[in-house]
Amino acid sequence: MCSNWFPTVVACALTLASPVFAQQTADDVAPEGASDGQVQALTDEVIAALKAKADGVPVKAETWMVAAANPLAVEAGAKVLAAGGTAADAMVAVQVVLGLVEPQSSGLGGGAFLVWYDAASGRLTTLDGRETAPREASPTLFQDENGEPLKFFDAVVGGLSVGTPGTPALLEEAHRRWGRSPWPGLFEDGIRLADEGFVVSPRLAGLIQVDADRLARFPETANYFLPDGEPLAQGQRLTNPDYAETLRVLASEGAAGFYGGEIAADIVRTVRNAPGNPGGLSGVDLALYQVIEREPICAAYRSYEVCGMGPPSSGALTVGQILGMLDSYDLAAMGPESAEAWRLIGDASRLAFADRGRYMADSDFIPMPTRGLIDPAYLAERAELLNDTGALTEVAPGNPEFDHALNWADDASIELPSTSHISIVDAYGNVLSMTTTIENGFGSRLMTNGFLLNNELTDFSFRTHRDGVPIANRIEPGKRPRSSMSPTIVMQDGSPVLAIGSPGGSRIIGYVAKSIIAWADWGMDVQQAVALPHLVNRFGTYDVEVGTSAEGFADMLGELGFEVNARDLTSGLHAIEIRDGLHGGADPRREGIALGE
Repeated sequence: MCSNWFPTVVACALTLASPVFAQQTADDVAPEGASDGQVQALTDEVIAALKAKADGVPVKAETWMVAAANPLAVEAGAKVLAAGGTAADAMVAVQVVLGLVEPQSSGLGGGAFLVWYDAASGRLTTLDGRETAPREASPTLFQDENGEPLKFFDAVVGGLSVGTPGTPALLEEAHRRWGRSPWPGLFEDGIRLADEGFVVSPRLAGLIQVDADRLARFPETANYFLPDGEPLAQGQRLTNPDYAETLRVLASEGAAGFYGGEIAADIVRTVRNAPGNPGGLSGVDLALYQVIEREPICAAYRSYEVCGMGPPSSGALTVGQILGMLDSYDLAAMGPESAEAWRLIGDASRLAFADRGRYMADSDFIPMPTRGLIDPAYLAERAELLNDTGALTEVAPGNPEFDHALNWADDASIELPSTSHISIVDAYGNVLSMTTTIENGFGSRLMTNGFLLNNELTDFSFRTHRDGVPIANRIEPGKRPRSSMSPTIVMQDGSPVLAIGSPGGSRIIGYVAKSIIAWADWGMDVQQAVALPHLVNRFGTYDVEVGTSAEGFADMLGELGFEVNARDLTSGLHAIEIRDGLHGGADPRREGIALGE
């Protein structure tokens, strides 16, 4: 079980401490499976962080901390923080390395949502770096000649699904607002690793193996991930000179070097000439892209304000609805071993997802009852539906207060697991929570200039109407697809006390809500909270994490009237608690760590 690919003591400590996670397999639909915990350790600090995760205890620090999905990326951010950089500076360094060593999850070809607490002003804000639909996109983009929705992967693989990337613009905007370190230096680790090579992790190798047929469809992608026709193996050293050159352009020219010039031309050419499935992204789409600052969405829970990203994300609203409905129930007294607690959590989630499916989309394009959805009176009314002894037999959207008369049809958009999350606290007291993605694992499978392009347009509804009523999340030119990404900062008495988020498709919402409950109600530290086995209910079926203690709830939940399914639930939670110093937690299902000083 223990690998000689890196120090044996670390491998054995991790796999023996967490055998359940070591045995998990890939998601049955999306190739973003669990990690066996074996990652490349470069320093004593990394080894100590891995050991802490294996032992189930938080990493502790006093001055700064970073938690993310790969040790090489975390180390890049740690160097920036140790040299006096801000959380925004460190995020840039972390993201450019993640795009190299974890390319299936996020990168320059994707988008991100960032939540920022500014210590100097005491202000909380968010940046929307979500991808946008091309100007040529039509509401029927993902329908066949008979007006029927395409099969999911028929839409995903190729240029049709590619939206205008937002991540490079977001990196630059965050640095412009809150950075202190010189911009070019933030790319040094990414350039070095791309030039000199990095060791392919077990997670990356396993996901390439699972997705080899799709990766083989396009020559540039196949040449990188399937050299000589064979999937990359764990332990191989992999270089990416094209990515290094892209980073050099960004370092010297800023985001303008990405959204114009040769890189932009290559992106457009790759998308529009994709064999069998070309898309409509244009140079004008890239040139017009803008990051948008938005007010955070905050919902009360216990003594806290749980704050995150508003539309086009459904994350903060849906997490806020779940917690708001549960606020009147004494989950602390019930505890995590109570089937009644999980009944309440599961049905609160189902009610919130019903509202999400009907009302939530890009509010720049459609009117939304944003404040009404988290109004305490509305949530108290919805919470009354939970006053029963068994699972709800019927779940329907509610009627939050509107400032207009328009209604929407229910949406059933598919959003599959992938993505990555970064949490950072710097020495100045700034806090960053950012979730970043290219959507499905390996995105559109199109690669150019050393990075993969997203398939974010498939987060839109493939249908435009249902029974003649329009769907809020339908495709429109320039629109941003609805997301479940839930980067979160929890506030108490005006100060941040927790930064948290996760990948995982639409299950992100459940992962984040459950972890906040574990931390706030059940007294778990951040490492215990992110490692707690998952029980997630979105649309009626209660998913319980296979091979964990969560399976022990299956019979009880079944007796309460739920349909139960034991399956892999591969989150990637990264959390930092900001009380009595800093305490970091990294999800044992993935390869990440927390580091601090």
